[in-house]
Amino acid sequence: MEYTSTVTQQTTANTSIDDRFLQDVVAGLTSTPKHLESKYFYDAQGDKIFQELMNCEEYYPTNCEMEIFTSQTAEICKAIIADGDAFDLIELGAGDATKSTQLLKYLIDNEADFTYLPIDISDNVISYLNITLPVTLPGIKIEGLNGEYFDMLKKAAAISNKRKVVMFLGSNIGNMQVADAEGFCKELRNNLSTGDMVLIGVDLKKNPATVLAAYNDSEGITKRFNINLLERINRELGGDFNTRQFDHYAMYDPETGSCKSYLISLADQEVKIGQEIISFQKDEYIYMEISQKYAVEQVNEMAGKSGFKPLDRFFDNKKWFVDAVWTAE
Repeated sequence: MEYTSTVTQQTTANTSIDDRFLQDVVAGLTSTPKHLESKYFYDAQGDKIFQELMNCEEYYPTNCEMEIFTSQTAEICKAIIADGDAFDLIELGAGDATKSTQLLKYLIDNEADFTYLPIDISDNVISYLNITLPVTLPGIKIEGLNGEYFDMLKKAAAISNKRKVVMFLGSNIGNMQVADAEGFCKELRNNLSTGDMVLIGVDLKKNPATVLAAYNDSEGITKRFNINLLERINRELGGDFNTRQFDHYAMYDPETGSCKSYLISLADQEVKIGQEIISFQKDEYIYMEISQKYAVEQVNEMAGKSGFKPLDRFFDNKKWFVDAVWTAE
C-alpha cells in the first residue's frame, strides 16, 4: 500500500515535470540570448555521465566535499543533532546520496531520531534511494520526494512538524547567479522555521587554472554532459538537434568567481521541438550553466542577507571547499 502510494505520487509529479520541461526549453531557446536550465541535465543518462565526471581527475569538488564528510563526520553530525530532538534530514538534489550516506550511517549508529527525506527532480534517483538505502543502511527511516525543491519542502513540512535540517550539497548553490543564489536562500528561509538548520556546500575561489580544468576536462566528459541535454530534448520532447553541430565552451573569471559553460552552434541551422522551430546562427551560443565560486566572507554574507546565522564551517585540507552550517533566525 505504501509502495503504491509512492509510485502514484511520482507518476503524477512526472506528468507535471514533463510539461514544465517542454515549456522551459521552448522559453529558453526562444529568448535572447538562448539558454537552458541546468536542472534538466539530470535524466538517467545525465546522472550516469555526471558519475563519470565526479571520478574525473580534474573535477575536484566531489573529492573535496567527500573528504570533509569522511574526515569530519562526527563533528558535522554533532552540529546538526544540536540538542538531540527529533528532526527531518532533508536533502535537496540528493543524487545517489554517496556523500550524505556517511552522515546517515553515523546518525543511525548513534541512534539519532531522524527521518531522511531526499528531494530530487529525477524520479530515477528517488526510486533508487527508496529501494537501495533501506538495504545498505538498515534501520533508516526514508521517504523520497520527487519534484521541485520548494514544492517538496512544503510537502515535507506537511509530513511532520519536526525540526528541519536541510542539506544542499555539492556546491549546487553555485549553479545560480549570485543574486539568484541569495534569492534562493531567502526563499529557503521562508520555508523553514526559527531554529531549523541548513548544511550548505560551497566551492571556494582558488587558482583559475584549477577551476577551469574542472569544467573543461581533457576527456571531454563535461562536453558530453552538456550535449546530453540536447539529446534528452530529442528523446523526450521530439526534438531533432544534430548534436555534432554544437561544441562545448567554458570560461572562468577569477574576479567575479563566475565559471560559465556554453554550447556553440557550428553552423546556421534550424531545430524543431514540438511545434516550435528554433533558428540558430553560426557561432550563436546557448548559455548552459554557471558554476559560481565564493570567498568565505561571501558565504557568511549570503547567510546573513537570507535570514540565517552562520553556526559552523567545515573545510577540506586544501581549503578549496566549505560545508557551512546555518541556523534560521
